[in-house]
Amino acid sequence: MELLEIISLNWPAALCLIAGFVLVTVEMFTPGFGVPGISGLALLLIGVIVAADSLLEGILLTIIIVLVLCLLFTIAVRSASKGALARTPLILKTATDREDGFTSGEDLNYFLGHEGIVTTMLRPVGRADFDGVKLDVLAEGEFVDVGKRVKVVRVEGRKIVVRQIGA
Repeated sequence: MELLEIISLNWPAALCLIAGFVLVTVEMFTPGFGVPGISGLALLLIGVIVAADSLLEGILLTIIIVLVLCLLFTIAVRSASKGALARTPLILKTATDREDGFTSGEDLNYFLGHEGIVTTMLRPVGRADFDGVKLDVLAEGEFVDVGKRVKVVRVEGRKIVVRQIGA
């Protein structure tokens, strides 16, 4: 008994399997959100269900599909390392260093030395207004009442430490 005699494909099953292989291959070669891959796997599953007349046929067809997908994956990995995918930039290889003039959007060192007015009581954490920019700040030492003037004495990442002026 030949393999082709065991698995008899009809047109709907063949179309589902071919479309499934194409979509899974597209997912392997183009990074994305998984929509082609998930759709392809669903079509492959539908193709197996439609094509298989017995459990043995379903298992055999599933084994064949897994082997073909392994072959496609091997080709995709080889292409990613040596072929056309290796020449396409998928990963940013240039660095954006501070020495080159790049800074993050969260560089709060700008506020070092600035003076502002407390808008919520600092116990020791609260908010202060620095020329129209409201920031979460940490009081150095004692509590600070609303309306008092403060000065930024230290910036540690996102933590801005202030000291009351004239206390």
